[in-house]
Parts: sequence; structure tokens; C-alpha cells
Amino acid sequence: MDRIIYYQNTDSKTKKIRCLTLAMSLITCSALAYADVSQPRAAWYRYYDKNGVANISTSVTPAHIKNGYEALDRNMQVIRRNQAYNVEKDLQQSTLRASEVRKLEQDARLKRAYGNSSVAINKRNELLNNLKQQIALQNQNLKQLQSDRIILKRQEMEYYRKGNTVPSTLKDRIKYNAENIDKTKGYIENLQNNYRSTQSKYDDVINRLKKFE
Repeated sequence: MDRIIYYQNTDSKTKKIRCLTLAMSLITCSALAYADVSQPRAAWYRYYDKNGVANISTSVTPAHIKNGYEALDRNMQVIRRNQAYNVEKDLQQSTLRASEVRKLEQDARLKRAYGNSSVAINKRNELLNNLKQQIALQNQNLKQLQSDRIILKRQEMEYYRKGNTVPSTLKDRIKYNAENIDKTKGYIENLQNNYRSTQSKYDDVINRLKKFE
């Protein structure tokens, strides 16, 4: 008797499991069927050329991408639209992305090189002070050369006043003096340009480092 009851209970459980499995299968099939209905697949792809002529194919071609196209279902109904590919816009975005990547790389290098803005400020001040000293020294040299030129030109004028020939040695000294004045002015100009570029460079470095602090 106990065995009969046991077999009956087992058979009942088996039937319940089969019913549950069948129900889950039906639910899954219904969900898939609903998905197929709610999200129709594209069967055709249509684009219009510059003359307004429709071109239809079963796959997307470069012409579709260039002109923009519509995805159609089997009933030729539009299910989605894709904008035309804009070469200039893509190039601009690519350039912008490349610029952003370069900036990030530069920021990383600055972070490794200086660590923080205080280190960069000290380095900037050190370089600028050194350039100031060089500019001051060259200005002193220029002032001395200009004073020497006044003396040399006076000596030259004295020879002219007396009607005498100017010695070649004096002419050479005047020539070399003029050349040295031009060279010194060039040195000063280069140092001043270097000063301005160094200041501008480090100001940018310092500002970028401060953003990380």
C-alpha cells in the first residue's frame, strides 16, 4: 500500500514538472515571436542619389553610406534612417580627438617632469633670472662699445679736420667696433626673445599643472 502511494506521488510530481517546462517553453517562444514583430529586420536598403533617383539593394554599399539611406522591411516600410556620411565633420572630429590625445600626453609628461606647479615656478624663476643677468651683461657691453665708438669717431674727425689721412689701424678699429655693436644688439634681441618665450612656456606649464592640484 505504501509503495502504491509513493508511486502516485512521484507520478504527480513528474506531471507538474512537465507542465512547468511546457509553460516556460511557450513563454519563451512568445517572447521571441514578440521580439521579431516589434523589431522587424531590414530586408532592403534604399538611398537617393544627387538626381533624386532611388537605388535599392539587399546590402549597404559605400554609395548608401555616402548619401544616407533608409532601412526597409519586406513590405518596403521604413524602419530606420541613417544620415549621410560627412567627410569634413569626421575629419574635424578626428583632428579634435587627436588634439585631445596629444594634450593628455603632454599633461602626463609635465606631471612626470615637474610633479607640481611649485617646482615649475622655481624652475621658471631660475631660468628668467639667468636670462636677465645675460641681458644686463650684454647691455653693459653695448654701452661700452658705443662709448668707444664716440671716441674713435672723434679721432677720425680730428684727422679729417687737419687734412691728414686716417690711419688704417684707426679705420679697422672703427670697423670692428661697428661690427661688435651689431652683434651685441643681435645677442640682446635673441636673449629678450628667449626670455619672453621661456616666460610664456612656463606660464602655460604652471597653469596646466595647477589644474591637477
